Amino acid sequence: MASPPPRASAQTESMLHALTLLFRAAGAVLIGVATFGYSPASGRDLIIEAVAFAIGALAVAYWLVTDLRPEYRQPRVLDGALIVMAAVSAFASTGTHGGPLIGLAFMAVIGAGAGSSLLTGCVTTAIALVGVEVGALVTGASATSALGFPLLLIVAFVSGRNRAAYRRQAEQSAALVTQMEQLRAEQRRAAVLDERTRIAREIHDVLAHSLGALGIQLQAVRAVLAKHDDTGRALSLLDQAQRMAKDGLTETRRAVHALRADTAGLDEQLTALVDTHRLRHHATVGFSIDGPPRPLPPEATVALIRTAQEALVNTAKHAPRQPVDIGLHYGEDGVQMIISNPLPPDAHDRPAPGTAFTTVNGGYGLTGMRERLLLINGSLTAASGDGRWTVTAQVPR
Repeated sequence: MASPPPRASAQTESMLHALTLLFRAAGAVLIGVATFGYSPASGRDLIIEAVAFAIGALAVAYWLVTDLRPEYRQPRVLDGALIVMAAVSAFASTGTHGGPLIGLAFMAVIGAGAGSSLLTGCVTTAIALVGVEVGALVTGASATSALGFPLLLIVAFVSGRNRAAYRRQAEQSAALVTQMEQLRAEQRRAAVLDERTRIAREIHDVLAHSLGALGIQLQAVRAVLAKHDDTGRALSLLDQAQRMAKDGLTETRRAVHALRADTAGLDEQLTALVDTHRLRHHATVGFSIDGPPRPLPPEATVALIRTAQEALVNTAKHAPRQPVDIGLHYGEDGVQMIISNPLPPDAHDRPAPGTAFTTVNGGYGLTGMRERLLLINGSLTAASGDGRWTVTAQVPR
């Protein structure tokens, strides 16, 4: 049988606790009425029953107060009160008119059995059993009382232990609820941080590409004005720069809204990127596709596009007007993109193969691309060799 949900268990436990308090108070009153209200005993039996009831009533009162005000609870005092209550009530219950007092012993045994200490429950039950048998011997009670009352007390002890087990289950369920809520809060926080990191990376990549290309365009305007004083050509370049700024703003807005679901195919986006680079930087760009195209997850497509943008901006910055070759290779295990261009004659600032590399935006653009690819189990390498600068990006299927 499936266990109840944690919240339902906590609510059931609270309701059961309230009913238990009501049962104790009402039970003590009814036991007193049943013992003394109809045909009370006389002489010695009356004294014994009155003393037993008074002790039991005081113990029940203290018990109720400690349940309502836990700060007043003294565990040892309460255990002692339950033991005394069980002993005297069980002893007096075998008298001529003391039968109802077994109810007080019953409550004491249940309370002790439901406590956290198994030893206290066993001791209380044992003392109550001894009290019944001693009382039966002293008063000459019938076999029904001598055998039936002990059986009732054993049932009370078992019920108390079941009550203790249920309470422990409720406490564990409440602790589990707290842990689950904390876990969900941490998961929500992690999701928010991941989303912020993703958007920040996207904006960074878009701005690095757009501003880098815009900077190159402005350098061209300055060169035209300074060396040739060609206002018409400068205005044309400024118009291109304005369009580039507008395109960059559009891409930034798209990144902010994270419209990955509307991402076009990799081949289509790379083709558009190649055409834009040709127009802006008047450079030859070769684009080839090897293998049958396969659909990629949106995050893989975006990672490859951003890598191509970063590599092309670096090429325009460090090797202007140099031809660029972009190869896209679809394999069984994934997709590989290779971007290569000749190194310019003054390429002394290019790193040697295997060393760290710089980028147009201060050295962290390609590092960001590498981190992006690592998040999807991809890889990125950038190195010079044989007079060429090569960037290789790999993503799995």
